[in-house]
Amino acid sequence: MSTYLINHLRIPGDVPNEQGLSYLEQVEATVQPFGGKWLANGTADVIEGSWPGLVVLMEFPDRAAAEAWYRSPEYQAILPLRVRNAISDIVLIDSLPPGYTVKGFAQEVRAAVAAAGASE
Repeated sequence: MSTYLINHLRIPGDVPNEQGLSYLEQVEATVQPFGGKWLANGTADVIEGSWPGLVVLMEFPDRAAAEAWYRSPEYQAILPLRVRNAISDIVLIDSLPPGYTVKGFAQEVRAAVAAAGASE
């Protein structure tokens, strides 16, 4: 099951500095051994709410690969270049199982709430 990395990225001044550019030039090589790839990278069209900055969307084969990449010595060596020069909110989220529907999810929640109410 694929795992996605979403980074809400804000770069002070909107232009990467020398250290930020150095990070960008090196990060791809750290991702490749773990099967990661970029799916989207750039400014989003905000249709509701607020989203200052950029969006980075990456895909990894699974959660273990995404976490192994993040903890890898190669990535940890360049991580300070990003952390010191940009603001990031990064999350990992797994893809949905085959057959998933939002309606089915709602029905599961209703059943769990009903079961909890019946046990009280």
